[in-house]
Parts: sequence; C-alpha cells; structure tokens
Amino acid sequence: MPRTDTPPSTLIVDSDFQRFKEFFYKKTGIQFADSKRYFVDKRIIDRINHLGMKSFSEYFSRLRLDQSGIELQRIVNAMTVNETYFFREPHQFDVLVSDVLDEICSAKKSDENLRIWSIPCSTGEEAYSIALYLSEYWSGLEQWDVEVIASDIDSDVLERARQGRFGSRSLKDVPTDVIAKYFRSLPDGTFEIQKCLQNAIQFNKVNITDPDEMIRVSGVDVIFCRNLLIYFDDASRREAVRRLYEALNSGGYVFLGHSESMSRISSDFETVRVNDVTAYRKPKGEKRHG
Repeated sequence: MPRTDTPPSTLIVDSDFQRFKEFFYKKTGIQFADSKRYFVDKRIIDRINHLGMKSFSEYFSRLRLDQSGIELQRIVNAMTVNETYFFREPHQFDVLVSDVLDEICSAKKSDENLRIWSIPCSTGEEAYSIALYLSEYWSGLEQWDVEVIASDIDSDVLERARQGRFGSRSLKDVPTDVIAKYFRSLPDGTFEIQKCLQNAIQFNKVNITDPDEMIRVSGVDVIFCRNLLIYFDDASRREAVRRLYEALNSGGYVFLGHSESMSRISSDFETVRVNDVTAYRKPKGEKRHG
C-alpha cells in the first residue's frame, strides 16, 4: 500500500517499492523484507524532498542514470543501519589475543605483517576495539607489525570513524582504566581515542559484493565480519563468503556474529572451536584465488 502521510506526488506505491528493492539488491546485495517497507519508503521520500523532486519516478530515473554514483552512495548511506559499541562480543576478542594470533604468527616469517580486517566497520568501534585489545592484551604486538583495516559501504560512517570520537554509550563495556588510558574527555561529553590508534587503522569504502572494490583488500589473516550476512539473501551470502575466502591467507580466520553461521553457506572453511568460541578457518595450504 502507498504511504498516506506524504504529498500525493511523493507516495511510494507497491510497484515503486519492488523496483527500488531490486535495484538496491543488484547494487549492494542487501535484500529488504516487506516488513522494512516503512523504513525504506521514509528514506526514499527524504531524498526526494531534499532534491526538490516531485515523484518517485523522477528520483528513480536520477538514481539509475547518475554515472557519478553520488546519489547511489547517499541512498546507501541512508539505508544502512549502523548500531555498534566497543568490546561487542568480547569472547571473540579474547580468543583472538589468547590463541588465534599466536597460531597464525607461528606460520609467518619474521618480516611478514599481520593483517586484521573489520567489515562492516560502521563508525569504527569494532576496529578500535581490535586495536585496544592488541595494545592491552597481546604480548606479540612487540614482535609483529600489525595492520588493522576497516571497511564499510557507508561513506558517512567511515568519516565518523576516522574522527575517533564516541559517546558514553559506545564505551559502556570498556573498563574505566582503559578509557582513562586511551581516550581524552572532550567538553561536549564525548571521548576522543588517541591519535596513535586513529592513525593505526586504514579506513576505506568497500562493497563486499563488488569485485572491483574487494581488490583493495587481500592477504588478510583475520576477518571480523559480524552481522552483515543477516542482511543478504542466500545468493548474496554465498558471494560475500567467497570474497572473504579469497581475501584470506592460508590458515586465516573469520569471525561472524553470534546469530550467523557458515554451515549452510560454504563448505570451504573449517569450523574451529576455541574456548567455546566458533570461528571459521581457511584450510592451511590453500592459496588465495585471484
């Protein structure tokens, strides 16, 4: 049914919603359920009004024909949900520093880097949590050069992540001594993470379903890809997982969100249990494809 709380010229009817869903899916791999109709309609109408257009048809033509990709990026930013906080699912970080990194480094040469990738990184809490855990709890940081890469499809959240400023809600699970050590309290009540940690993370825009953008990330040892696959259908999940597999080094690990599993998506990974944490490992000896 069309929305009835907006001017007639900007009503989104069922056929409009279906056309937009199919277009957005092809561009991002994200599938909107019918239950998300109000959410999607509202954000489309916001863009129509912002651009001073009169109808969905006018906007959709602009969206499809805009070769610059600017409007596509803006609607992607509007449609993606970004809710996260520091030290989320900490048991995975515990296993990372207690077992996984040492296992990976035992097979590396001394002059090789260790690469950890967070996707989707949202406003940066996960990537900075990785950096904090390495600094606080992993003794191997003294012996190894580590690269932390953070990627998201949303350019707005990436800019916020680069700024390294967070509200108290984002830090609710961080010990007070860690906050005091690594954050600076600002007059507006927010907290800024140390510049050295900001500079240690490479933030970049990546659409996991776009092969051209995925080329930017390769030779990775650990991937945190939590709560992304839940937004995809089966075909997009398989494609995304294949991209993760290709980006990983032999013996590399993937951590998914607590409600996600590789079991029905891919048989390429080994399922590994470490201290009651489930992770997925690329078999040792396997090479990256491409």
